[in-house]
Amino acid sequence: MASEVRIKILLECTECKRRNYATEKNKRNTTTKLELKKYCPWCDKHTVHKEVKV
Repeated sequence: MASEVRIKILLECTECKRRNYATEKNKRNTTTKLELKKYCPWCDKHTVHKEVKV
């Protein structure tokens, strides 16, 4: 069986280090670590969230 193309990742807030979001990414198209600006309910503002593996 072929390896999975889409992998599960968690997005971690860069300020408070909490893992707030779970998502998937295509590892063939996106080889670098995902970095998105998302809302953090603990910081109560939009912050940069970086990818960490599950």
